[in-house]
Amino acid sequence: MTNRADNQRMPEPRRAADELPLRPQDEVECRRCDVHCDKVVYPSACLDRACPFVYAYEDHGHTYIGCMQKVYAVEIDADLLRAAEATNAGFGAIRAARKPLPMCKTEVERCYESREAGLGCVNPEFNELPRGRPTFRVIASLES
Repeated sequence: MTNRADNQRMPEPRRAADELPLRPQDEVECRRCDVHCDKVVYPSACLDRACPFVYAYEDHGHTYIGCMQKVYAVEIDADLLRAAEATNAGFGAIRAARKPLPMCKTEVERCYESREAGLGCVNPEFNELPRGRPTFRVIASLES
């Protein structure tokens, strides 16, 4: 075996979690710090808003609903959803499987909030939700 001085050790590849994506607001989860954030959607709002992407089918005497755009990937028993919505707690949210649409009722759920660093979120644009309008904020106004 020959020892070749021109064979340098290759640098460690940079992990994807260390790099911020081009459009972090389009992601459905963020694990870039010790606080884990997920985008969630409320399927009961899809029914209340008469979303055109809700589908329903019957199987074994039950009606199931789902999302044609696969914003959430599960199919829900409509009777159980209605029964849960009749309570004070409601049905609740489901983790988004893909970028929510502007008509979706969406929130960001944060786990382990006590782990947040002193400087705050390292990926604040992740919290931007689709609202059907540009995703920018005015942070200062200069008057002359």
